[in-house]
Amino acid sequence: MLSMTGYGRGHAPLGRGSFVVEIRAVNHRFLDLRVRADSELTAEQHVLEAYVRKHVLRGRVDVSARLEGKLGTDVVLDRARARAAFAELIALRDELAPNESIPLSLLSGVPALFSEVGAPAPEARLVAAEQAVQMACADLAHMRNLEGSALAVDLTRRAAGLLESVEKIAAATTNQSAALRDKLSARLRKLLDGMTDIPLDAGRLELEVALLADRTDVSEELTRLRSHVAQLRELLADTGGDPVGRKLEFLIQELGREANTVGAKIADAGAAQHALEVKAELERMREQVQNVL
Repeated sequence: MLSMTGYGRGHAPLGRGSFVVEIRAVNHRFLDLRVRADSELTAEQHVLEAYVRKHVLRGRVDVSARLEGKLGTDVVLDRARARAAFAELIALRDELAPNESIPLSLLSGVPALFSEVGAPAPEARLVAAEQAVQMACADLAHMRNLEGSALAVDLTRRAAGLLESVEKIAAATTNQSAALRDKLSARLRKLLDGMTDIPLDAGRLELEVALLADRTDVSEELTRLRSHVAQLRELLADTGGDPVGRKLEFLIQELGREANTVGAKIADAGAAQHALEVKAELERMREQVQNVL
């Protein structure tokens, strides 16, 4: 089982420097991918996005890419481009504010004014980008696997507690019909106390008890709860690495529906307390399952 939360970092040599990719992921219902890269990495950005989309299925994923170190052997100024840019600045100054001075520092904002001699070819940059993102995704998958294993252990323990509470509810409601009969009979006798001319109709009492028992019977709900917990534990024990988060979310939702029905139908105070414990545990599990891929 994999978590949706994780961090991965990858790097690949490029010239005298390196291409660096970092990936941060948190839980999300779908894949929400955002790629941020330096302005000179437009072509490489598409490679990064395509690879991550193919290998990361769900989560809010932030990818950042940058170049580190000196890629080429030397930096060269494009003097012709610099002269042309400065001439345009002077012309604009003469038109708008003739007395203003123009600092050379303005040229630092001109794109592609400096280039590196011996810088890697575009093909080499694309190869480095793919190598770096592969390493980052593998690192992310490793961290997701570690956290997913921890989540599986926790959820398995909670599932065992759920089943224990379900069996406690079953035990507390085993003799529910007899308890209802005694309770209803005692109430009727109290109401009829002193009224000797009104006999207690045993047949009618049994009918009322049967109707009440039918309305408070939770045997079907308990059977479905056991079945859902069994499926839950089976998914948690699966080590195949396939995404199971949505299946777990569905089972938790169905368990919650059955638990609500049980809580509304049972009359025994002890069983009602166990039903509340089931619902509280399911809420904690729901929060955990939201982080499962």
